[in-house]
Amino acid sequence: MNTPVSEHTAPTQTNERVELAHYTITAGERAIYGQRIRGVVRLVDVPAQGSGRRYLIERELTSMAELEAIVADYLDQAARWDAIPAAGPCCLADQTVEARLR
Repeated sequence: MNTPVSEHTAPTQTNERVELAHYTITAGERAIYGQRIRGVVRLVDVPAQGSGRRYLIERELTSMAELEAIVADYLDQAARWDAIPAAGPCCLADQTVEARLR
């Protein structure tokens, strides 16, 4: 059964952001947050400390299963590519790493 991400939230309400995960890459430590803004759940990737680029991972999530699957996949990509997956074409980084291993 998929649990809805939004059950009883007014469409104009903005909830506090919730830290869902942390990961570390060569560039530094990052955090993934979820937040409901005007009734829409969004996932963002931000620097764990200090300032830096923030990335929108996904928006308009509809279930906890969807949210959990996206976060798990995102963390796997960050670990494999040693990069911020939302920053761009990480598949190219993956191919570069594979080429070095050959």
